[in-house]
Amino acid sequence: MEGILGIAFVVVLIVIALSILFTFVPVMLWISAMASGVYVGLTTLIGMRLRRIVPARIVNPLIKARKAGLDVDISQLETHYLAGGNVDRVVDALIAAQRADIDLVFERAAAIDLAGRDVLEAVQMSVNPKVIETPVVSAVAKDGIEVKVIARVTVRANIDRLVGGAGEETIIARVGEGIVTTNGSASTHKEVLENPDLISNTVLAKGLDAGTAFEILSIDIADVDIGKNIGAKLQTDQAEADKQIAQAKAEERRAMAVALEQEMRARVEEMRAKVVEAEAQVPQALADALRSGKMGVMDYYTLQNMEADTRMRRSIGESNDEEN
Repeated sequence: MEGILGIAFVVVLIVIALSILFTFVPVMLWISAMASGVYVGLTTLIGMRLRRIVPARIVNPLIKARKAGLDVDISQLETHYLAGGNVDRVVDALIAAQRADIDLVFERAAAIDLAGRDVLEAVQMSVNPKVIETPVVSAVAKDGIEVKVIARVTVRANIDRLVGGAGEETIIARVGEGIVTTNGSASTHKEVLENPDLISNTVLAKGLDAGTAFEILSIDIADVDIGKNIGAKLQTDQAEADKQIAQAKAEERRAMAVALEQEMRARVEEMRAKVVEAEAQVPQALADALRSGKMGVMDYYTLQNMEADTRMRRSIGESNDEEN
């Protein structure tokens, strides 16, 4: 009985040991590599576990690379993985570059991948150029007519400039700038409509792919439309602005005239007040003249008669004016 328990205990220990071994050491992956003709030592796989590297992400790309005839070392793949790169993507790019007869080494592919660019897509774009369509670019010719242009830019990835080169946004911006420059320098919008290739030729001559990760193969004008008459609109807006300025100046002159009129009325009232004040002093002056003997009683009555006669004549004259 004790012998049976001992054998069972040993069997359990062996099972636990094998479970730990197969969990920590990817034996099946090692067997798969050996079957593919790629030798990877068990100690190397254990070292990957200790370095917190998933062995399958190194061994499987290594098998793929060796089958494709690439001279790639496992330490290079580990270094790229630890740097945060996509090992499988880099190996696929190297295989695609080899098939397309593109000179691409592992260090360059790893640098492109670590720079944040899709290295496999870049290789595919080198073989199969990509077409970038610009948004609608509006420009105004010299005759004031708006011209709307859509262009298609055929580009090919430049492997040597993928690290540090500008992206698609720069290409689109430069092409848009070239379209605006070409349309703006045209005498009339009819020139652009008659010769749309004038835009592509002018833009291509500027060397817009300098400093970018692409090589421009062609620029084709997909659509040319006529927009608004910007020149007429600007003239209308300018006329409206001039009209408002003239109205403001006229209102200013009217306000000044009203202010001057009010000032004149105030002066008239002031003069009338002075006249009333002077007339109020006349009786006092007559009284002083009578008291001082400078004026007699008969002189005073004569003055009164003259004033009465004057009032009577004025009254008769006003009556005749009303009758007429």
